[in-house]
Amino acid sequence: MCKEPTQEVKNITVKHFVLDNISTKVHDGNYRICLNKDCDVVYYDTVANEIFKKKDIKIPIWYKKDANPKYICYCNQVTEEQIISAVLKDGAKDMKDIIKFTGAKKNGKCEINNPLGKCCSPIIQETIDKALNMMK
Repeated sequence: MCKEPTQEVKNITVKHFVLDNISTKVHDGNYRICLNKDCDVVYYDTVANEIFKKKDIKIPIWYKKDANPKYICYCNQVTEEQIISAVLKDGAKDMKDIIKFTGAKKNGKCEINNPLGKCCSPIIQETIDKALNMMK
């Protein structure tokens, strides 16, 4: 559907992210999350023929084009900009430093707060690496 890789996401995650007025449309099965940054589809299920687009979602999806704010840690609302700033301005070098400077990963309920339904650690690390490369 999205011409890019997708990942399975539990319906509890989808229920948390869709607008309240359409949350009853979320069925009991699992969904796929579209990882194509240019696609308007966020969650879908081909069996139930259910599609939720960016306009149906409460919180911007960080990797989608034009996401604002661009959250990396949804549980603590830590943005890409904050992580990059912690590296460039505060001297953060690793995950431990990012947690200290930004508060990321402090209140983890990733299954419902992260659009992927899992821990944000890999995305935080990618953002740290991106910032460190900016320093070169």
